[in-house]
Amino acid sequence: MFRIAIAALLACAMPAALAQAPAFDEALAKSVGADEHGMRAYVLVILKTGPNKMPAGPERDEMFKGHFANIKRLADEGKLAVAGPFDGTDGWRGMFIFAVKDIDEARALTASDPVIAKGEMVAEFHKYYGSAALMLVPTEHQKVAKKSF
Repeated sequence: MFRIAIAALLACAMPAALAQAPAFDEALAKSVGADEHGMRAYVLVILKTGPNKMPAGPERDEMFKGHFANIKRLADEGKLAVAGPFDGTDGWRGMFIFAVKDIDEARALTASDPVIAKGEMVAEFHKYYGSAALMLVPTEHQKVAKKSF
C-alpha cells in the first residue's frame, strides 16, 4: 500500500517528459564509445600550480593563448571530452577529461600544452569511469557559447 501511494505521488509530481525514459540509441552509444551501462573509461587530469609561475605580460598571455588553442585542438580531435578551470584553492587550477586508452596517452597529450611545457602547471593523472555522454560536451558546448577563448 505504501509503495503504491509513493508511486502515485511520484507519477503526479514528475513532468511527463521525465516519466518515460528516452529510447536507447544504439548508434549514438556506439559513436561515443559507451558500454552497456552508457559508461566508458577516461583519464582525469588535475592541473595544479607548477614550479615556474610566469609573470603577467605578453609571454604569459601567449602561453595561455596556446593553452586554449591546445584544448580546442584536442577537443576537435575527439580526445578531450571536458576541460575547465578550478578556483585555484590548494593549487588546483583546472582539469582535463581525456577519452584515451591509458594514462601514458593522456600524459603525452598533456605534455603538448604550453602551461605544462613551461612549468606554470603540473599534471596529476587518474583513471576515471564515467558517462559516455561526456563525449557530447564539445559539440553541445559550441551551441551554447557566444564567444570562444
